[in-house]
Formats: sequence, C-alpha cells, structure tokens
Amino acid sequence: MSVELGELPDSWSWVPLKDLLSEPLTNGRSVKTMEGGFPVLRLTSIRAGKIDLRESKEGQWGAEEAAPFLVRAGDFLLSRGNGSKHLVGRGGVVTEPVRPVAFPDTMIRVRPDSTLITVQYLRLLWDSPVVRRQIEARVRTTAGIYKVNQALLETVTLPLPPLAEQVRIVEALEEQLSRLDAAQASVRGALQRLNRLYDKATNFAADVLLKPDEPAAPYPAAANSVDGTLPRIPSDWQWMRLAELADVVGGVTKDSKKQSDPDLPEVPYLRVANVQRGHLELDHVTTIRVPQSKALQLRLQPGDVLMNEGGDRDKLGRGWIWQGQIPNAIHQNHVFRARIRDDLMRPELLSWYANGAAKWFEVNGKQSTNLASISLTKIKNLPIPVPPRAQQDGIVERIEERLVQLRHAREASEKVLRRGNALRRALLRKAFEGGLVPQDSNDAPASELLARITAERAAQPRAKRTRKTTPKSPAVPRPAAQAAPEPTPTPALAVQQEFDL
Repeated sequence: MSVELGELPDSWSWVPLKDLLSEPLTNGRSVKTMEGGFPVLRLTSIRAGKIDLRESKEGQWGAEEAAPFLVRAGDFLLSRGNGSKHLVGRGGVVTEPVRPVAFPDTMIRVRPDSTLITVQYLRLLWDSPVVRRQIEARVRTTAGIYKVNQALLETVTLPLPPLAEQVRIVEALEEQLSRLDAAQASVRGALQRLNRLYDKATNFAADVLLKPDEPAAPYPAAANSVDGTLPRIPSDWQWMRLAELADVVGGVTKDSKKQSDPDLPEVPYLRVANVQRGHLELDHVTTIRVPQSKALQLRLQPGDVLMNEGGDRDKLGRGWIWQGQIPNAIHQNHVFRARIRDDLMRPELLSWYANGAAKWFEVNGKQSTNLASISLTKIKNLPIPVPPRAQQDGIVERIEERLVQLRHAREASEKVLRRGNALRRALLRKAFEGGLVPQDSNDAPASELLARITAERAAQPRAKRTRKTTPKSPAVPRPAAQAAPEPTPTPALAVQQEFDL
C-alpha cells in the first residue's frame, strides 16, 4: 500500500531509505542464551529513541560469529515485530558502546550515510506521522504480531532537507520536545500518586484497623496458598476464601476450527485487554463461535466480578464488575468470573480488595518466559475480609464519595497527556514539512547532494560478474571465480493513496 507524499520546500527532496544508507539493512541473528557467552541486546533495549546497552543477555556464539552483527555508535536499530501496530518498527540510536555487543534477530540495523542524513535527524523523523503512516500501512500480522522486513523499510520515503537544515531542525525539535517531555513526566507522576490514593481510598479493611488489645476475627483456615501477614479485622467481620464466597470459573479457550462453523452461535467475549483495574474497556469487544451449551454456561450476569488470570505480573487479579453492558457476552479463558453467592458481599468490595491484593497475586502466581499467570485453584484461595452485610452499603457509599474527586483529577491528567501527544505529532509534522525552522538560501539543496553522492557511488569500481566456463585445455584447468549476483533493485514508492496526516 502506498501513501501520497506532500509538498516540500524547494531545497528538500523525497528519498527512499535505501538511497540514504552507507550499507544495506541487516537483520540480526537468532541466538540461544548461554551463561558466559557473547553479549547480545534484548528487544527491551530500545527505549525512547535510544539503545540501552545494559539491556543485554549472553548468547551462545563466539566473537567471530557475532562480528557481522556488532553495533557501533551511530547505528539505528529497529524492532522487527510487536504486538502493537503503533510500536512495530520503532527504533533507537546507539551512542557510545562501552563493550562489544551484537543485536538479535528481533532487530534490523540501519546505518545511515552521514554525508546525506544525520542519525539524530533520522531518529526524530522516524517517529513522525509521515513515516509511521507508511510503516503502519504496510505491516503484516502473524499470530497477532505485527512485523516489518527489509523490503518494506527500504521503500519508506523520507523528506530530506540539506544537511545544515537537518542540524537546525534537530536543535529546534529537541528543545521543544524536551519541554514537552518534562511536562508529560510531571503529569505521569501525578497519575502515579493518584493511583496510590485510589488504592488507599478503596482499602476498606484499613479503615477498621484494630488496636492490639481489641478482639479480632479469626484468620482463615490454612489453604494451598501463601497468604503472608493479613490485617486484623473486627470480630464481627469474617475472613473467607474466595471459593467460599463466590462461584469462580474460567472462560472459553478459542478453537480456531470452530470459528468457520456457521451452525455455532457467535457471541461477544471479553479478553484480558477489556478487563482493566477498576473499569472495563468495551470499545473493542470481539466475538467468538462456541456451542450453545458453552455460551449459556459462561454468559455473564450483572454483578459478576471479572479478574484477569494472566498478563504482566502486577496485573494478575485486576478487574471490575460486569453490569450487563453487552447482551449475551461471555469471557475468555484468561479471565476468571466470580459470581457472589447469596448476596454475601457487595461486588464493589470484592473487586476493590482483589485489585489491592497485588502482593498476594505476585507470590501465588507463576512466571513463564513472557507472561505471569495464576491458576483457578490458587485464585479460589484468595482470602477476603467480609464485613457484616448491614455495614457494606455504607462502606461502599463512603468509598464512592472519596473516588469522585480522584476520578475528576485522573480525567484531567489524562486529557493533558492526550493534548501533549497531539502537540508532539503536530511538532513532528511541521518540522518535516519544512515549517519549523526557516530555509537558508546558502544551503546546498538536497537534490544536488544526492546527485553528487549518486555519481560518486556509480564511479566506484564494481566487482565483475563472471561465469563459470569449461576450460579450453583440460591439461591446464583455469576455474573462474563466480561473483554473487547483484541484488534486484527495489522499486521506488508509488504515489497513490492519500492519508490525512
């Protein structure tokens, strides 16, 4: 898919990435981890446009094998795949390597030609709308992972100003973006403080902390879980395990074969992404085909408490209450449903307590290579402090009053962050349309520089292509060296579809 490229100042040119490189794009190499092996970067080393060289592991290869994949200052490394379309292809610049380190198969190495484009200009340009539109229009998905490749990236077309103007653009952008970064960091800090206040406001058991000489309710009977130190609660309260309080079940596992069966009913179902801490995200709810009996068995009812089974370790057990927003909805296997029995407890209290029990979930969950999870058996053992039913309505009312102002503050902070992100995109768009800094008539146009570099490259001697022939005299064999064929040039980007940047 192609995008329409806009107008540029006279001294600028549109140029495909492949024409701005000192050497071809290079994929990294897959390597197994081995203690004492050669250092290789992790994908997590790409951070905020830079490469954190400390984020590395030890690979099962020697220095000679790693040599073609070493990074050096000025390299630009890109992620080849990501679960988010908006993150695939993001990159970072290598600054000063403190030790030899290679890059893995999850990255692509870009080495820009410094006589044409500065790496800092490329870094900032790479996050701009004009580049992201091109990448996101071409990415491919495999098993939910968005991927880019060398052929795709080579045809990404970049707005190229004169070198001197590139320097001015970088200076102006970095000054503006540093202020924006500082402001957004302050807002994110405020959001973190709001999260702590939210946890404190919803911790209803903390409101009834007892003095050492006051009688307390007995702790729950031992179970197959690590409970740690539980708070002392009033003697008229009760500790209950989740399985004593509610019916807890897992959801449906997606069967790809059944999704093409038109005889099976298609129903909405909630995934981990829909179940957030203290709220449900229902803007993007997908559907699934399941047998009618399974759809009826897992159909959600108002008042059901949803809790996540897997994901990041600090997100285990997070969730909120289903209020019947979507008819006939069910839930996937990575989301647990707790249906409270006999109105023993207000669902708000159960969900608030589970959201605040991060330490219990961390201790009782398990960690695989990429994901954390907690089993149905374990989560049924979650200890819950249950106030007398007559007190619960008043407790919920008091907590809701506390949360009103916190919600207003959160909404205001999130609005500021959204505006900051919009301002960032606007700055990048303006900068790479030639509108952020003035042009200088003394700067040599990019087209002249490109023509000169192209001529210099063409003048460089190329390895002759030879063909293996049968020797004329068998007595004096003379095998000719066979050179590798020249790569097929990638076609330039077509100009067809218009995107509103």
